[in-house]
Amino acid sequence: MAIRVGRVPYLHCEPFYFDMARRGIELYDMTPAALSIAAAQGEIDAGPLPLVDCFRLDDRFEPVGGFCVASVKQAGSVLLFSSKPIGMLQGANIGVPDEASTAPQLLHVLLRLKYQVQPAAYVPLDATHEAFLLTGNQALRRRMGARGFPHLYDLGHEWHEWTGLPFVFSCWMVRKDVAPKDRALLLDTLYVGLEEGVNALYRLTDPREDLLMLPREIVSHIQALRYHIGASEQRGIDRFRRCLTELGR
Repeated sequence: MAIRVGRVPYLHCEPFYFDMARRGIELYDMTPAALSIAAAQGEIDAGPLPLVDCFRLDDRFEPVGGFCVASVKQAGSVLLFSSKPIGMLQGANIGVPDEASTAPQLLHVLLRLKYQVQPAAYVPLDATHEAFLLTGNQALRRRMGARGFPHLYDLGHEWHEWTGLPFVFSCWMVRKDVAPKDRALLLDTLYVGLEEGVNALYRLTDPREDLLMLPREIVSHIQALRYHIGASEQRGIDRFRRCLTELGR
């Protein structure tokens, strides 16, 4: 039976999957939040789990070679659009997407601990709100701003400005009971993906109409990310986990 892998259809994850279908890996398209649910229910064997769910599922899943998605100084695709400065969101309703897991928690940490702001509630995007969060390709498509929301904040930048650390949004995890041969296959395809998959994005010559991005903008976005956990990324993970604990999250 082929290993089952959750595929997050975001630009920053595309390189990971470059060689997987050809190698016989079964891919299932799903948002980060849906991937976490599928992992918890045993419907997939591996994928880039949102960081907060890596903490929650570490009794059943373990890291794959230290692969991750992390912002260095800015995320580019995790954006808060606000009708007022972020430090003035006390008592505000904030819209959050149902497809995200880690980004809303990062936003809460930043508001509470960096800005000492307590929102009234986090609400669906279709509810009335004074600010809203977008992630992934939706954020890239609206990266130039949103009418009626003149203040734009990159949460990766906000985190780095506050802590001096990169922020890890997701880590590649695999079920602990996956066969060694399947684990080795997954690891190999991830290495290939980050070499050939990233190069494929660098070689693009046509705009990505789905993202409203030129090739040079795609290259700039990918270059702002890290795909492997080093010492600074691990410090960022540890700092974020302490923040969640401090807030009882």
